[in-house]
This record gives sequence, C-alpha cells and structure tokens, in this order.
Amino acid sequence: MSSGERRVCLLTGAGGQLGDEFCRRLYTEYDIVAVHRERVPSAPSQHEWFIDPFQPDGAVPENDSRVHLIKADLTEPGEVERVVDLALARFGRVDLLVNNAVHIPTHLHGLVDGDAALDDFDRTFRTNVGVPLRLSTRLAQRGWLHDHAGNQAWNRNIVNVSCIYGTEVFAGGQALHAASKAALNQLTRHLAAEFTEFGVRVNALTPNSFPGVVPVENVLRAIFELDNGAMTGGVFEVEIESGEPPAGRHALPA
Repeated sequence: MSSGERRVCLLTGAGGQLGDEFCRRLYTEYDIVAVHRERVPSAPSQHEWFIDPFQPDGAVPENDSRVHLIKADLTEPGEVERVVDLALARFGRVDLLVNNAVHIPTHLHGLVDGDAALDDFDRTFRTNVGVPLRLSTRLAQRGWLHDHAGNQAWNRNIVNVSCIYGTEVFAGGQALHAASKAALNQLTRHLAAEFTEFGVRVNALTPNSFPGVVPVENVLRAIFELDNGAMTGGVFEVEIESGEPPAGRHALPA
C-alpha cells in the first residue's frame, strides 16, 4: 500500500527516454508503477536492495522510494487489466496515469509503397490510442468512478503524451503515427468531458521530437505542471526553450 505521503503514478513506456527520465527524476516524488517491455528505467526498483557499506544496518533512502516495475505488452489481451490489478494491489490507488507508451512506424516511401503501412495500422492504433483508452477506462471502473471525494482530494488526473505530428503535417513517412496521435488528442478531450463527472482531469501534451528539438526535461516539467494544476480537456504544446520556469509555475524536483 502507499504510505499516503506520495501520490501514486502509473507510467507506461517506462523504458523509453521520457519514461526513464521520469523515473530517475521523480521516484522520490511519487510512488511509481513503471510499465515497460524490454528496457527498464535506471531508477531503484523492487528488484534491488541498497546497503551502505559503511553502515550496513543503517537506513538507505533509495529503499523507501523504489519504482515498482511491471513488464508487459499492453497491446496483448488482458495485460492492461493485469497491470491495473497489480498497481492497485501494490499501492491501493492510482492518482496520476501517464500514457507514454508509443509505437512509431515510419514509411519513408509513402503509404502506398507495398503493404507496410497497412500492416502497421493495427499495432499503431492499439498502442497509441487503444492502450490509453483501456487503461483510463479500467482505472475509472476499478477505482475512480465511485470516489469523487478522493479524486478531488488527490487531484487525480491523466496525462496523455501525444506529439506535434497529431496537430501538424510533416513529410517523412509519419502518416500513421500522426493519425494515431490526432485520435489520441480527440480521445483526451472526450475523456475529460466524461471523467469530469467524477472529478478526474484529462489532458494531453504535444511536444516536438525529443531530445532532438525539445529537451526531455521540458516534457517532464510539462507533465509535472499538469499533474499539479487544475486544467482539464486541454491539448498543450511544450516549449522548446529550456531554463528555469517562469514565476508561478511549478519547479521540477531536482
């Protein structure tokens, strides 16, 4: 169960760049359930126990804030439900869902060059749209739907990590990826409209590619700000410039 001092975050795509950074930077800020496929985030996990060699019997802070790893392919039948059940069994609740898992197919020669795009369609939409929908729905059904007071007290919310391809058209074989992210943006708005009835907020972020164009830290800060804010139903761009947040914005923990 959660200690009650930290918010509980269920994070998908934990093995990617953003997921890894989220776990490394925020594992002492949240109780994190980190869902990954092959790569694991480089943060203390339940599979490790830390000992100070100079004080073997002393307390080590990392042991109190370890990420709870779950290996799963969320596109497989029953895997979303298994992850939700494990998260609730471990911490008793989920306060923040970050839908960060993504499948990015690239078809440099266009959609009609053979069947590659057609073959990638199901996997792309299952991962980029179906998984966020299913996770959001299952968490609502198994915890949030009848806990309006708890939802408001814990400021429970969902952050969908979309991208700029869902709002703009770029060359380079990104049609399927872009279409799935556009669908995720619209799904975000509809989830927000429905989930407001029981006090859960839903927003999306649309960064450009990171870390090449947008620093990963800027995306991380945007997630942290949305979690600490009061907005819902928004699809927000992420600033390219790095640096300290302006006055009044939430600072990212060191």
